[in-house]
Amino acid sequence: MKIIAVVCGGNSGEYDVSVKSGKVVFDSLPTEKYQAFMVIIKGAEWLVRISDENMIPINKEDFSFVMNGHTIIFDAIFNAIHGTPGEDGKLLGYFDMIGLPYTSSSMLVSAVTFNKDFCKRIVASHGVKVAKSVLVVKNQAVDPDNIISKLGLPVFVKPNNGGSSVGVTKVKSIEDLLPAIQKAMNEDNEVLIESFLSGREFGCGVMQTKNGMFVFPVTEIISKKEFFDYEAKYTPGMADEITPAVIVVEAENKIKTTSALLYRALSCKGFVRFDFIISKGKLYFLEVNTVPGISPDSILPKQAEAMGISLSKLFDMALENILS
Repeated sequence: MKIIAVVCGGNSGEYDVSVKSGKVVFDSLPTEKYQAFMVIIKGAEWLVRISDENMIPINKEDFSFVMNGHTIIFDAIFNAIHGTPGEDGKLLGYFDMIGLPYTSSSMLVSAVTFNKDFCKRIVASHGVKVAKSVLVVKNQAVDPDNIISKLGLPVFVKPNNGGSSVGVTKVKSIEDLLPAIQKAMNEDNEVLIESFLSGREFGCGVMQTKNGMFVFPVTEIISKKEFFDYEAKYTPGMADEITPAVIVVEAENKIKTTSALLYRALSCKGFVRFDFIISKGKLYFLEVNTVPGISPDSILPKQAEAMGISLSKLFDMALENILS
């Protein structure tokens, strides 16, 4: 039986969501194959959750812990941290150094894809359309007139490194641009300002396994708010997520083939979700989630379910990818 650390938490606004994801993985892993422990990380505090009353510190020299006088050594990491340090590569570099395999993409891939500006440049280099954008760095002088002349209105203002739409604002007037930039700066030292694209939004999961590549059914995301923000993502009833999406075959195939192309081009590993928008008949890349939401209500698990793959099987497949 393999001993698995389900690592969750993190140091971003996605902490609570990540802990919920970790609990789902912990509860879903097949117990006949794995002995799982939840490891909750927040800053320098790394704790194994035995119960609400019993939290044991991790030995950071080798990511082990002592329980009942015995040292527990993990065989692998199930990475369930949305945001930093699990989705941006920081923690993964540590796991590389101590030789622990993990379910998500590599340190380098995670760092590059978490940086929205870098990621968009790579995606565009492979012929995939992206929205026009301007990058603003902390303490840099900002000229709202110049930005709006390049991008028009409305625009989306978002932390360049971040997820779950934390710190994101849809700006409709030039007067609201600077406050929106400041809001995003509260989450990151870089802010990406993107031109608005009107259209239908879609998500598509991809996973490479030892038996080949799975490209999951496409989901249409219909937010009941102005855009798919944090509230719409995590509040029941605030968005409709239709799987499989009701779209023409040509559009579905384009989304799937582009997702598979980008999975390979970006050297992704594990299960990943790509988000797109079809605007004026053209497909635009929005973002990639290398540690996507994995609760039963999340998009990728619903896509897996549509293929007849349970949460237990999905998580088992992710671990089988890294365990010999």
